[in-house]
Amino acid sequence: MDTDWSVIVEFMPQLLEGAKTTVYITVVGLIGGLVLGTLAGLMRAYGGRILNAIAFAYIEVIRGTPIVVQVMFLYFALPVLADLRIDPMSAAVLAIVVNAGAYIAEIVRGAFLSISKGLTEAGLAIGLPHWKVLTYIVGPLAFRRLIPPLGNQFIVSLKDTSLFIVIGVGELTRTGQEIMASNFRAVEIWTAVAIIYLVMTGTLSLILRTIEKRMRIL
Repeated sequence: MDTDWSVIVEFMPQLLEGAKTTVYITVVGLIGGLVLGTLAGLMRAYGGRILNAIAFAYIEVIRGTPIVVQVMFLYFALPVLADLRIDPMSAAVLAIVVNAGAYIAEIVRGAFLSISKGLTEAGLAIGLPHWKVLTYIVGPLAFRRLIPPLGNQFIVSLKDTSLFIVIGVGELTRTGQEIMASNFRAVEIWTAVAIIYLVMTGTLSLILRTIEKRMRIL
C-alpha cells in the first residue's frame, strides 16, 4: 500500500480550521444545552404535574429520535412548517442544544433527587424559601454528582457534530471528506481526522477529571 504521510502536514491548516468549527458548535451548543437541560431537569424533579409532563414529552421525543434526523428536521422541514429558514451552522448548534438538553435534563433530575430529602426539609424548616434551598443546599451537592455523567455527554455531543456533514457544515469530518475527495488519500486524511478527534476528546476528559478531583477535595 502506497502511503504519503506528508499530505497530513500539507492539509493540517484546513483540518484544524474544521476542528475549530467542531469546537465552536460543541461549546455553544452545550452552553445552551446546559441551560435547557437544567431547566427541564428541575421541571421534572420539582415542577408539578403540568411542567413535569411538558418536560417529559420533550425528553422522550428527543431521546427517541436520532440527532441526524433532528438536524435535518430543523434545516429542511422547519422552513416548510414555519416559514423559518436557518443556515447550516445555526441548525447544527440548535440541534446540539436540543439534543444534549434532553439528556442533561435526566442527569440533572437524577442528581437532584439523589440528595437526601432531609436536607431540603431542614432548609425549609429554618425558613428558607424553596429556591434558596435548591440553590445553596441541594444544588452544590448535586453538582458534584453531575460531573461524571455530564463529562460523558459532552464527549458524545462533540462526536455527534460529525453527523452534521449531512447539511454541509464545514466541521472536521466534512473538511476531511472534502480533502480526501480531492487527493484520494483516505488512509492519511482519516487517520489525521481520528487523531484530532482523540486529542479533543482526551483534552476534554482531562479537564473534567481535574474538576471532578477538585470537587472531591472541596
